[in-house]
Amino acid sequence: MDDFEKPCADQEAANQTDAEAVTDHSPDGGTWQNHSRPGDHPDVTNVVTPHVVQREVQDFIHAHEQRRRQFPRAILVGCLAGLVGTLFRLCLQFAEGFRTSLVASLRPHGAWAAMIPMVASGVLAAVAVELVRRFAPEASGSGIPHLKAVLLHLREMRWRRLLPVKFVGGVAGIGAGLALGREGPTIQMGSAIGQLVSEFLRVNPRERQTLIAAGAGAGLAAAFNAPLAGMVFVLEEVQRDFTPAVFAAALVASVAADVVTRSLTGQGPVFRVRDFPSPPLTLLPAFLVLGLLAGVLGVLYNRGLLLALDLFQRGRRIPRWVKGMLVGIMAGAVVWFLPTAAGGGYTILDDTFTGRLGIEAILGLFVLRFALTMVSYGSSAPGGIFAPLLVLGALLGLATGEGVHWLFPRMPFYPAAFAVVGMGAYFSAIVRAPLTGIVLMLEMTGHYGQVLPLLLACALSYGVADWLGDRPVYESLLERDLLRSQHVPELTETLLLDVSVEAGAPFVGKQIKELGLPDGCLLITIHRGIQDQVPAASTVIQPGDRLTAVISPGAIQAAAILHSGVSHSATPNH
Repeated sequence: MDDFEKPCADQEAANQTDAEAVTDHSPDGGTWQNHSRPGDHPDVTNVVTPHVVQREVQDFIHAHEQRRRQFPRAILVGCLAGLVGTLFRLCLQFAEGFRTSLVASLRPHGAWAAMIPMVASGVLAAVAVELVRRFAPEASGSGIPHLKAVLLHLREMRWRRLLPVKFVGGVAGIGAGLALGREGPTIQMGSAIGQLVSEFLRVNPRERQTLIAAGAGAGLAAAFNAPLAGMVFVLEEVQRDFTPAVFAAALVASVAADVVTRSLTGQGPVFRVRDFPSPPLTLLPAFLVLGLLAGVLGVLYNRGLLLALDLFQRGRRIPRWVKGMLVGIMAGAVVWFLPTAAGGGYTILDDTFTGRLGIEAILGLFVLRFALTMVSYGSSAPGGIFAPLLVLGALLGLATGEGVHWLFPRMPFYPAAFAVVGMGAYFSAIVRAPLTGIVLMLEMTGHYGQVLPLLLACALSYGVADWLGDRPVYESLLERDLLRSQHVPELTETLLLDVSVEAGAPFVGKQIKELGLPDGCLLITIHRGIQDQVPAASTVIQPGDRLTAVISPGAIQAAAILHSGVSHSATPNH
């Protein structure tokens, strides 16, 4: 066994001087080679030895066996998430159809009839908010911040409460006309299904986390018929783990969910966009302007959400269900006077793709939908922000396109192209997951000729939002939740945690003894390049390192310290 592979109870005692050599030993006891060089750190080897190759082969076989076991489990999670997501979508379509029919049947009776949809929406919104407050507070909003907290071992996934509350509350709230989307609930319910399957099959903690993340990707795939976006969302935003096991589980679950959804709802992309030619290169400056505007307004969106939550939180003397009812009444008024602006807003998207909206209508709808989204999310009713922000992004894109066409009438104008790019750019500025935004737009529309404009606009909007000092929306919401509640779930068993160190993370350049890890947490392995090593107290963390830690039940706070320390933009530990 290598000297740097021998377990040590005291990492400080295991530290060596730079002048000492680290050797590999052959199976018969001989020394293969000294691979220490002047100036090298003693923990890092520079020569690939037969022992290292043998260990890498064994690790590869073990990882392959683990992925093989995960495949059927991920398929099961994906199929169940697809079924639940499809049922949720169909219930929302029924609720929206019923709402539209009700308004149409009441219009001949005069203005007084507007009270009926307003009261109905108020009651439904109050029911949604009260269900969340009483039975599953983690079901409020999109649920993605809660999912991230679960994967950080800061919250529990109580799937028995979460699934029914999220489903019923989501149908009630979104069906009432609140400007919320179906994708957030579907993602959180998919992750809850991952927890369900994990408990049923009694998998180990690491595999459980993988199935929870895979369920989230399956939920997004079911919501938008976008399996690649579901997989990318897990890797880029939810888990931020590009290991083969996570990649394979997320891909398999997302594809399985998409197959189930398409079998039940039909083939084709979510949005029907008329065919149009790929935008010429002369329009690229216009898309850059769109990316700039999306970055600035994305920051406004994120801060508006946080402000709305704070304002609703201040009035603690007023019951939550009363606040929900007031928001529902507002949504009911929108249902009566402008039905297309209520709910998910998919009718508005159809109008933006065809260019049927004038600039006055675009600006008016943008302001109305922005305000309705803020109060809807602030009410804590179950519902996501994907669909609302995509509607706002499409309106922003169309407004930019019409403005450019007014200034340069000879330039070609494709309303759908500007709307699609606006959706991706606004998503990238708000969520700060540009790759997911690009893939999502391509899968939802089926127009792959938009890649170059999407790349430019999404990259610029991302950069502008980051330059303005804005945090990604889900990290800001997670931090707010952690600040409001210091509760951390207790571990019932020893946790084995793997984390990857990103460039620019707080841990980079620090020694192990400087990380501030509590008693009960021990870093047992650093995987660097092709080598595994047991770190000493003076080992310096480098970008790209993969750390494996053992955490005892009494040191669960170490999980938050590790996750925040290895991520460049992680939520600070509180």
